[in-house]
Amino acid sequence: MEITEVRVNLQDEEVLKAFVSITLDDEFVIRGLKVIQGMDGRFVAMPARKKKDGSFQDIAHPINRETRAYMERVVLDAYDEEVGNGSPPSEPEAEEEEVSR
Repeated sequence: MEITEVRVNLQDEEVLKAFVSITLDDEFVIRGLKVIQGMDGRFVAMPARKKKDGSFQDIAHPINRETRAYMERVVLDAYDEEVGNGSPPSEPEAEEEEVSR
């Protein structure tokens, strides 16, 4: 399995830093991942729904440590790139096209 696309929607909140969607093998999308600033650093929270009793249950999640580590690394790298960019990913591509003309 390969994460072939990551879309980051930055949030201006103290704890919730971004909503993220990932595409797997150019065939399957998972929406609703979150980049969270926790007490011990940032982490990726999987999509979840609130149950009637007020607790939350993951809707989709990795079932082994290796896959979770891979997903977290890719998502956090994309988040860092987006934060460092300060602009949507499509803008730099448009500028490159204009320069090459």
